[in-house]
Parts: sequence; structure tokens; C-alpha cells
Amino acid sequence: MVDTTELTAVVERFADRLRAAPQSRLQRGAAAEGLALARDLALLTQRIEEPEGDRRIMPDAGVFAVADQLVVAGNDLAEILRTAPAGSLEGERDEAVRLVREAAERSAL
Repeated sequence: MVDTTELTAVVERFADRLRAAPQSRLQRGAAAEGLALARDLALLTQRIEEPEGDRRIMPDAGVFAVADQLVVAGNDLAEILRTAPAGSLEGERDEAVRLVREAAERSAL
């Protein structure tokens, strides 16, 4: 079992900042940053679940949906990591946390 507390916390924090952002800020790039991150997390989850499977890209549901898309992708990844044997996916968890922090910083929210 992999501890995902830090991952879910940083995802929720960034999603909350996206939800609180004005539309103009979202349209100037914050939403695009959040969507790119959600897509990255979803792809990481897919690679863990089905290493040889086809990759599906998360659709763009609009600037007001991106926070929810991020939470869904982050929680999906966290669930996969939580159910993994201890010691097996800590690197992926750490990479995901790094990706979230960097995306949040780039979004300047």
C-alpha cells in the first residue's frame, strides 16, 4: 500500500485554487495548465493499470470543469497507488506530486 495523502492534498489545493479563480484568469492559461495536468495524471494511471493498453485523452470540458477533471484524475491515480503493493509505486507517486506542484506554480494562482 502506497501512502497517497500528499498527492491528494496537493491535487485538492490546486483544484480549489482553480475553482476560486476568476474566468479571465482561467482563460489566460490557468485552466489549460490544470487540464494538461489532469491529462498527465490520467495517462499515468492508464500506464499503471494497462501498460499495453490504448491511451485515452481526457476531453476539454471547459474552463469551469477543469478543477473537477483534475480531482477525478488525481483521485483515480491515488486509488491505483493505494492498492499497489508497498514499495512498488512510490516513484510514480512522487512524480505525480512534483507534476502537480509545478503545474500549480506555472498557473500563478
